[in-house]
Amino acid sequence: MSVLVVGLSHHTAPIELLERAALGAEGARDLAARVHEREHVAESLVLATCNRLEVVVEADTFHGALTGVGEALCEITGLEREALASHLYVHYDERAVAHLFELACGLDSMAVGESQILGQLRDALAAAQQDGRLGATLNPLLQQALRVGKRAHSETTIDRVSHSLVGTGLDLARSVLSDLSGAKAVVVGAGAMSGLAVSTLARAGVTDLTIVNRTRDRAERLAAQHGARVADWVDAPRLVGGADLVLTCTGAVGHVVDADRLARARADQGRSGAPLVLLDLALPRDVDPAVTSLAGVRLWGLAELRDELETADRAEHADGGRTAQDDAVDAVRALVSTEVAGYVAERRTARLGPTLAALRAQAARVVDAEMSRLDQRVPHLPDDERAEVRRTVQRVVDKLLHTPTVRVKQLQTGAGNEPGDYATALRELFDLDPHEVAVVAAPPLEVPDITAASEAARAGGAR
Repeated sequence: MSVLVVGLSHHTAPIELLERAALGAEGARDLAARVHEREHVAESLVLATCNRLEVVVEADTFHGALTGVGEALCEITGLEREALASHLYVHYDERAVAHLFELACGLDSMAVGESQILGQLRDALAAAQQDGRLGATLNPLLQQALRVGKRAHSETTIDRVSHSLVGTGLDLARSVLSDLSGAKAVVVGAGAMSGLAVSTLARAGVTDLTIVNRTRDRAERLAAQHGARVADWVDAPRLVGGADLVLTCTGAVGHVVDADRLARARADQGRSGAPLVLLDLALPRDVDPAVTSLAGVRLWGLAELRDELETADRAEHADGGRTAQDDAVDAVRALVSTEVAGYVAERRTARLGPTLAALRAQAARVVDAEMSRLDQRVPHLPDDERAEVRRTVQRVVDKLLHTPTVRVKQLQTGAGNEPGDYATALRELFDLDPHEVAVVAAPPLEVPDITAASEAARAGGAR
């Protein structure tokens, strides 16, 4: 069994293709279900965000699982295999582990070091747990990835030096709206990215802030953390038309803000021609690009924000020197390398566990058999002498097994050693029963549920 990651992100695909492949929460669960049904897949999880679609599976075979995941992606997104193939990335086994840890740390994000990916990864893990698609491999791996991500943000300076999409968008907004603190702002949506938008706006001094979401209770939870107002979804067109600054990230299919309705709402409120900045952080896009034809309206979407981030990065490195962000990223990469090495070593040791347990069980049966043979030959042996003989035989067996047991663990995890299948070698050398090993290796039937923890983290503003 090995971990396989197949994905599509802003690193490998144009925004237009990501928009066509974008999935909401239900679409992501549907994809996970279809992947899970494939012959060579034992566990599955899908991470769908505004700029990535990623499938993580435990694979019985590499090629079989890869084929199954590719077929499921085509079925759910409606994209042809040829359109996807050149833009997909594939990570396997140890490299897949490293990718997931880097992802949780924000190193693979459009805005390097951003932290909302932790909330998105936590939600994907909770959904997979609820749907019963995780087991003894992916569940602990993804929870470890979350712990690594938290370590990166608490033990390095990545939070202090990283840029964010929202922060970059607000910098652009200041070029149109000189005083953000006096702006009338509206946030459309109440997910992870919207949570970041609200907190960033609050830090920027924006006090006139309204949150609109299809599910009002989610908007109310987010608004309560920052003293914002909440409005019903039906009021969204009017609020957007009367605003100075609007940030959207809903995950909806179809435009939430279209040009005709926006023009009417602005006219009704006497704001035709007044400055309006729209920051569209969603894929598929929430805002109809045609709104830019309206007087006074400026629109920045993910593509433009990505370009702005890349321009800023080039400017920071124009003199060829290192930046504070470079140092922070290096520190996070060093942390990830250490964590990956530890995880892989533990995983290799765990693979030996069932085989070593079966070996010890077989040794115990040998001792029992020899003691039974002794009882037949010397039936009147006193109990204290019989006990001493058993202890002696057991010590001999333990000493014979000690060195190969210790050595095989060293070979399995030692630095500089090629990872070998030493468990198979032990089974062959000692003629162990594969069925007994499989029974020892069977995972627990129940997987810990972190849904409650996820909800508590959201309520506490962890995103």
